[in-house]
Amino acid sequence: MRDLTRKVLRTATAGNAEKSDVLVTVSPNPGEGLTIRVESVVKAFYEDAIRTAARETAARMDVADALICLDDYGALDHVIRARVEAALLRAAKEET
Repeated sequence: MRDLTRKVLRTATAGNAEKSDVLVTVSPNPGEGLTIRVESVVKAFYEDAIRTAARETAARMDVADALICLDDYGALDHVIRARVEAALLRAAKEET
């Protein structure tokens, strides 16, 4: 049986550190599972929703071991999911 888990090979980012966006940094986390760190201007209100968006996106993409750091500046859910997906795709791509 093939291992279909997407591997995070290197550190990659997506997004911006500006209003209504989120800067996502993904790094390898071999053997440690999925770790999500959140910093946000609205952390007290939306930390759980931000974590859920990142976790669900990683699960949909079959990512098992990764450190995902989100520096949120009030991004909407669909923006968070798109930035996490972009960072994961960049981190899984072999450098040429």
